[in-house]
Amino acid sequence: MQVYFYTKENCPLCDEAEQILRTLQDDFSYTINKIDIYTDDSLLETYQIRIPVIEVSGQVIAEGIVTETEITGALRKIIHDKNRTE
Repeated sequence: MQVYFYTKENCPLCDEAEQILRTLQDDFSYTINKIDIYTDDSLLETYQIRIPVIEVSGQVIAEGIVTETEITGALRKIIHDKNRTE
């Protein structure tokens, strides 16, 4: 599973969200694709006041102040939905 993590440097909320993602990575087996929004003007325009933003399967599962509970619930739902369609 691919997790897209939209972030920027010097962002305490982003640092906290990244730590949560790394903590849950073993349980959910995903790759974190860390994307600095300052590398692309369109990303900056889209995400500048929303970061950190976490996206999986084209769906934003968390943004701003994120919690482990929120991310865990969203990942479980995505996995459950995927298993139902296979």
